[in-house]
Amino acid sequence: MADRAGRKRQIERMGYAGYTELVEGNTVRRAPLESDLREEDVSSRLIRNRERTRQMNMAYVLFLTAAAVLCVAFCIIFLQLQTQSTQLQKKAASLQLQLKDLQMENDTVYNEIVSGVDLEKVRETAVNRFGMAYPTEEQIVRYIPVSKDYVRQYAEIPG
Repeated sequence: MADRAGRKRQIERMGYAGYTELVEGNTVRRAPLESDLREEDVSSRLIRNRERTRQMNMAYVLFLTAAAVLCVAFCIIFLQLQTQSTQLQKKAASLQLQLKDLQMENDTVYNEIVSGVDLEKVRETAVNRFGMAYPTEEQIVRYIPVSKDYVRQYAEIPG
């Protein structure tokens, strides 16, 4: 008997306070269906629920209206930003294509200029016409850097 009372308390502690009977064996009684409930309880609950749904006051309606307006505004802003983003992507692609064309044109002109200059003729004119001479070993000053960084020259190298 004490064992049965202990089980009953354990069941109540677990949250099954409505089921205080202990059923032993391999069959369990069926719980009553909602249709078996009394007609009065169902109809009174139904009436209360209907009254609650009809009680939409002005503040609640204004809140829902404001929420709907905000949602529509956010959607419109999002669509505008998306359209703007698409336009900027198209413009960037167009500018990249234009840049590529200009680079190709620039490379073509550069290659024409470089191929049109005869360096041997330039050296010959500099030596014969303008008196250019190559430097001798005494004129060359070699500089050994302390670190591997770049060097800034603030004055002429003494020679």
